[in-house]
Amino acid sequence: MIYRVSSAHEEKDNRLFSVSTEEFLGDSDGNLRALKIVETVFANGKFEPVPGTEKEIPADFVFLAMGFTGPEKSPLLTQLEVEVDDRGTIKRDSNFAANDEGIFVTGDAGRGQSLIVWAIAEGRSTAAAVDRYLTGDSQLPSPIEPTTRQLMV
Repeated sequence: MIYRVSSAHEEKDNRLFSVSTEEFLGDSDGNLRALKIVETVFANGKFEPVPGTEKEIPADFVFLAMGFTGPEKSPLLTQLEVEVDDRGTIKRDSNFAANDEGIFVTGDAGRGQSLIVWAIAEGRSTAAAVDRYLTGDSQLPSPIEPTTRQLMV
């Protein structure tokens, strides 16, 4: 099934729903050339492939959006002495800054698991915050605040 978004479709950006990637397909040089996908239905509490619906879609670049449970509890976090909240994300202030001077937190590390569009927006806003920190001012766009949340329906 394809839901239409006119401006995206004008740019050849088809949106496929209820499909699962089965395989990355490469060319003879080992470069990505396509994805093998299959339609799915939700049955018995999980998504099941629909036999006979497999197809290839051309691709030369793929973004992977993976599940996330918080930043890795590594020696780096310990060394930086950043504070972590009850959800396991790194605490930050209204300028995306952690409690340790000169450390900024953006994306899933500060927000928690979310969509890539939030990480992109936060990356832009954090770049503006870092610019202000380093130069005292910024002309960079800052589309969201660290406390901005998605609309709830």
